[in-house]
Amino acid sequence: MLGRFTVRPADDGSEGFGVWDGAVNGWRASGLPDKFAAAEAAVELELQYDAHGPRPAGAVRLLPTPQPVRRATWGEGHIEAWVRDTGTGAWYAKFRDPTGLVSLVLGNDVRPLKNPKR
Repeated sequence: MLGRFTVRPADDGSEGFGVWDGAVNGWRASGLPDKFAAAEAAVELELQYDAHGPRPAGAVRLLPTPQPVRRATWGEGHIEAWVRDTGTGAWYAKFRDPTGLVSLVLGNDVRPLKNPKR
């Protein structure tokens, strides 16, 4: 189950953000300063947990160096890890766009760049 963790504005009246855990219907992280920090935390949690608890070790592949890629519909960025959805078996990439926003992208939607900009 990917999408268990979602970024939400804080509900305590502050300007911050948090990460909501849909499996337990509660906050997993709060007090994060912006949506970028919250998105990073949410994706890191997605890499660690599925709907039933910790992910199997074979379901996550961390990359030693972020790989430059082009996302099929949204432009360039880097992938930093792979995670397999235990429900569908599909692989998703931890994708960071040029602004630093992190999301999970279906593996079929990314292509390696031939001449990446450094």
